[in-house]
Amino acid sequence: MWNAGYISEIEYIFGYFSELSPTRLKLALLSRGIAHSVGDEPTYLELGFGQGLSLNINAVTSAGRFYGTDFNPSQAAHAAKLAQASGKDVTIFDQSFEELAQRDDLPEFDIIALHGIWSWISQDGRNAILDIVRRRLKPGGILYVSYNVTPGWSPAGPLRHLLSEYSKRAATGPILGRVDQSIAFVEKVIGADAAYFAANPGLADRLAQIKQQDRTYVTHEYFNAHWHPEPFAEIHDAFAEAKVTFGASASIIDNIEAVSVPTNARQVLEEIHDDVLRETVKDYFINQQFRRDIFVKGPRKMLRSEVAQAFRDMQFALLGDPAQRPKTVRTAAGEATLKESIYEPVVIALALADRKPLSIDAIRQNPDCAKLTNWEIWEALLLLVGIGFVAPVATTTLSADDQAAALRLNREICRRARFSGAMQYLAAPLTGSAISVGRIEQLFLYARAEGEADIVDFVWKMLDEQGERLIVDGETLEDADANRKRLAEMLEVFLIEQVPVLRAVGAIGEGERLF
Repeated sequence: MWNAGYISEIEYIFGYFSELSPTRLKLALLSRGIAHSVGDEPTYLELGFGQGLSLNINAVTSAGRFYGTDFNPSQAAHAAKLAQASGKDVTIFDQSFEELAQRDDLPEFDIIALHGIWSWISQDGRNAILDIVRRRLKPGGILYVSYNVTPGWSPAGPLRHLLSEYSKRAATGPILGRVDQSIAFVEKVIGADAAYFAANPGLADRLAQIKQQDRTYVTHEYFNAHWHPEPFAEIHDAFAEAKVTFGASASIIDNIEAVSVPTNARQVLEEIHDDVLRETVKDYFINQQFRRDIFVKGPRKMLRSEVAQAFRDMQFALLGDPAQRPKTVRTAAGEATLKESIYEPVVIALALADRKPLSIDAIRQNPDCAKLTNWEIWEALLLLVGIGFVAPVATTTLSADDQAAALRLNREICRRARFSGAMQYLAAPLTGSAISVGRIEQLFLYARAEGEADIVDFVWKMLDEQGERLIVDGETLEDADANRKRLAEMLEVFLIEQVPVLRAVGAIGEGERLF
């Protein structure tokens, strides 16, 4: 069959994954001092793009050329419609990886990216990906791949197997119903004191979490025919055959060992000089379940002076509310306290810039930051990027056509919010990435773009026609006036707190109608 055992009965989630952004990939490598050869106008290929939201947002926030394939034709059609709405020339295929590997008309790529694919496909599909990377990734190019990893997934393997087997052999009806039946069956097994679950009591909690999770995610995570968590070393060795080498984690925080590695692990890790073994051991210390790895075809370790110059050339923009500056950060290693003498002045310096991006040198012009070293500011910025409070600025200024394409895509996303809250992101050209915007806020923007005089009335009528109500503190607001009042409160906060940020990152225009 064309789906090769991959769930195709229900659509994949409409998510945006910032790790796929060229700007973020470059920053992650720089955070580890790894050089690459990707310029400001990359030729980019995404393998298995799902609904295509990440592919299209990255395309309209970059000056490069973007390609993608997903063998699900409905998802390829959705991605193509988004590209049509933006007007950006995105090349979209509905081919399997095996079919794509056989094409002789593809260019060489600066970046090849695949998110949430590797662990859920057949060996033939993996071999095709390796072939594409080997033959189509340029020297100095970047490969991004994410996957389920052991040891974190090891105890849950039999749980997943039991869920999947019950769905395949005993459950009936459409896939989502089979998922619920499988969860109920495994609950019954646990309740009957099955020895495996008694010996692994944490799995009952995991099943309880699964029960609360979005069924689309659960279906694609647990119920595909192929499911292959692997240790990092095996992934590394497989991709070494395609001539790429591990460079960094695409999760910026994971590259900052001061917060991402337990204190008791650091001495052990310092004694390990082999990078592959070091990453493997680190996974054991934090019980890693999911890795987001960046490989480079021919990486080079940068000199400390090169890294210093590179980050001095960068700029950063404040996304969060400075009054809500994060005081702690939670990582796989636990919760770490952010040093107030460093993080507070950095955030204040960015806030005083009135949403304009600043370089490290400009940040140090603030008297309270002058006493900080460049390296202290650099690490603070990296961590703030990692938690989404700050964003790196793309190194390329987009053409007027590309900026217009980003606004057209955002208008289309907001238009679709009339029917669904599935795509809760907008393109942010300044950062070469996306910014999170909820459905109600998207509807506010759409009402404004349509020239509606009473935005609250417009949004409420739309929700009311669909039988939808707002929920406040866990309680559904049934009364129309209560819903209008809540919408008015949300609109006021949105206009004061979020609209200035959206304008600063280029997600909306300066004009009256925004798009």
